Amino acid sequence: MSARIAAVDYYLPQEVLTNADLSAQFPEWSVEKIASKTGIHRRHISAADEFSSDLATAAGRKLFADHGIEPESIEYLIVCTQSPDFYLPSTACIVQEQLGIPTTAGATDITLGCSGYIYALGLAKGLIESGQVSNVLVITADTYTKFINPSDKSVRTIFGDGAAATLVLGDGAADAITAITYGTDGSGAKALIVPSGGLRSGGSVQPKSDPAARSLEATQYDLYMDGPDIFNFTLDVVPSSVSKILEKAGLTEDQVDLFVFHQANAFMLEHLRKKLGVPAEKFFVALEDFGNTVSSTIPIALTEAERQGRLQPGMRVMLLGFGVGLSWGGLITTW
Repeated sequence: MSARIAAVDYYLPQEVLTNADLSAQFPEWSVEKIASKTGIHRRHISAADEFSSDLATAAGRKLFADHGIEPESIEYLIVCTQSPDFYLPSTACIVQEQLGIPTTAGATDITLGCSGYIYALGLAKGLIESGQVSNVLVITADTYTKFINPSDKSVRTIFGDGAAATLVLGDGAADAITAITYGTDGSGAKALIVPSGGLRSGGSVQPKSDPAARSLEATQYDLYMDGPDIFNFTLDVVPSSVSKILEKAGLTEDQVDLFVFHQANAFMLEHLRKKLGVPAEKFFVALEDFGNTVSSTIPIALTEAERQGRLQPGMRVMLLGFGVGLSWGGLITTW
């Protein structure tokens, strides 16, 4: 059996945080300035009583309803999240019950962020092509906004909450998901970190992630991002990853019909597009209404590209995720 992406859909929380809302709190940042720096106009925010399992369940139900999928048919569930409801049990166990997936199905979490969708697809492919199951439901869900210090405008302008659900089936062509590449550099772990709230809270964080060093009054989590470090890391690993994926796939860049990268921010994506020499019409961006939804940016972008007619059956698509970890991964999929 060969694995393929059969269906994708997403869910966003109802509450919306606009650039006007942020500008009202931070008058030194105009609506235009926020939009020009990030490419984002609004982002969706999970409610106080809304958590990753809720978003994941809503995304799964939407996929089932919109694509005529029966919960009873699911044989394995992977939930990718860095904002789990609890330390234990796994979020996947909660979502399995909420979605009515059979108790005979496997269910597990993976804890990855910006590269998580690629890793989850790789695991789904392995489960299917090794004959363990015939399908896998991959759900990405993150509520990063719950980690953010409300006075930290640098990350409040970027991140939004959301979830996406992808059905991977074992009835595809041999090259439906191929040329998967991975990468990890834990030396950059502190470049994007939640320094509080875990078992090691406060013990080993670098000084500049300390809220006091950022002139912030500490809250419960105080997510920290070293923007320049993340930017430089991205410029280093993305071009080499693209080359490696193309080499593994036996393709040239012009044989790829669409490039869908992790939707970090518009400035970074445009810089990467120009560095790689990818024509704008082959480089899909879906940030304006969503923000950076971490593990869900790629499947949200895929859904939007399909709805807008930019993604058609038979097209070769390069997917590439990169960020927190530091971690990256990419692949070629035939739609």
